[in-house]
Order: sequence, then C-alpha cells, then structure tokens
Amino acid sequence: MPGSLDEVLNALEADHEFLLQGDVFTPDLIEMYIGLKRNDVDALRLRPHPYEFNLYFDVSQAVNSTSCQHKS
Repeated sequence: MPGSLDEVLNALEADHEFLLQGDVFTPDLIEMYIGLKRNDVDALRLRPHPYEFNLYFDVSQAVNSTSCQHKS
C-alpha cells in the first residue's frame, strides 16, 4: 500500500494498463494526470506542514516556552 502521493504516482506510472482497457482512459490523459499531481507533490514539498510551522515559526509558542523556563 503506497504511503504518499508520490508513491501512488510511481505505482500508477508503472502499472496503468488496466485503465486503458475499454478505451475509458487514454495514455495521454493518464500522463497528464500524473504530471499535474507531480506538481502538487512538488508544491507540498516546498512548503512547511502546519505542524512544522507551529513548531518552528509560531512566535507565541516561543514566548510561552521561554517564559516558562525563566520562572523556575
């Protein structure tokens, strides 16, 4: 079972013959879809996850943790 969109796209790229049966999807459509979704993967890689943002960039968290350390 793929664990990420990138892994799903790799699997789809490697095995999509079943989608071509019955002329429902064309090879061009599948390639275009994979390309569009790869752009999504790249966009997500370039931005921090909201949890990451809270850990490293949330000023209020930094102020609260610093003030707790000084109270000891």
